[in-house]
Amino acid sequence: MTLCRFLTATGVILALTGCATALQRNSDIARGVDANAASFPVDERVVPERYVSPAHSGVELDSLATWPAPDGRTWLIASAKTAHTLMVFDADTGEWLQTVGGTDDAARTFKRPNGLAVHGDRLFVAERDNHRVQVLALPGFAPLGTFGEEQLRSPYGLWINEVSPGGLDVYVTDSFMYGKRFEIVPPLAELDQRVRRFHVELDDDGFSARYLGSFGDTAEPGALRVVESIAGDPAFDRLMIADERFPGSSGRNASTLREYTLAGRYAGRSLPEDTFATEAEGVALWACSPDTGYWVAVDQRETRTAFYLFNRSDLAPAGSFRGTTTAMSDGIALHAASTAAFPDGALFAVHNDESVSAFDLADIARGLKLAAECTGAR
Repeated sequence: MTLCRFLTATGVILALTGCATALQRNSDIARGVDANAASFPVDERVVPERYVSPAHSGVELDSLATWPAPDGRTWLIASAKTAHTLMVFDADTGEWLQTVGGTDDAARTFKRPNGLAVHGDRLFVAERDNHRVQVLALPGFAPLGTFGEEQLRSPYGLWINEVSPGGLDVYVTDSFMYGKRFEIVPPLAELDQRVRRFHVELDDDGFSARYLGSFGDTAEPGALRVVESIAGDPAFDRLMIADERFPGSSGRNASTLREYTLAGRYAGRSLPEDTFATEAEGVALWACSPDTGYWVAVDQRETRTAFYLFNRSDLAPAGSFRGTTTAMSDGIALHAASTAAFPDGALFAVHNDESVSAFDLADIARGLKLAAECTGAR
């Protein structure tokens, strides 16, 4: 592997093209950050959470997904990385319902589960340390099989695009790193493997999967260094991929969202590198109509998480808010469908690796004066 050397010129550190880069880890840069350090150009509002669940210490909650259960409840499913389990909450109340997996569950085993995605009654789970995606049938979490073992090295995030009835393109971010502490980003030439795509065909008995290849730009402007969260918008042929840490122009770590097409081509646009004070983490699309809505992205602050909104059409800043409690968020899930407690839908977030929190979409829309079709007026 090529060792990375640095040149210093007028106080700016420039990494030589093609070399690997050592970056600080998330915990090193997220703590003690000035809440005003980001340059997001819209005033930040306070939108109180509707709830923050009781804490579940030591499980390291990460990613979230929702599912409408047959009994009328909406489940909020969270990956618990260090416990190697999935935790299921009542999305309306934050009540813990059940835990799936773990050392006592021989049928459903996970090894550091991370990204989650739901399609119909199928749950897709990216397992970093099993180097695979596992598919389970809801509501019983019956294992249906796995895919990606031959290609995935360190899978993190998931996004699913239905391209035909029962035909899914599954995008998986692959954030493999080098070094003893896994802090060294691979050389640019290897960053064409940052997102891997699989085609999955569902059937009554299970599924079949085939590998479609990988992508990621290998030039500085569009390269994906440290990736996890990914989400897409077929109406605009757009993928938004959080590049959590890369060497910024000031010589310090920066973070951004990069825009790719669904085919895996860098679209030539990223958010300004000083948009996020810490790291760009969870990202989700709030589709208010077939062609209007907002992207929601997380700035993972230790004090209180900041949520940034960008117009769906042109990615222009549309507003920002924080809760009264929610902090250090990783994954988010946006549930636009009506539930008993949230007639206009809800935004769910992880709080401090141990709780889940909920924001009413109507509260967000009113507080940020968003488009009428995103509120109860629609």
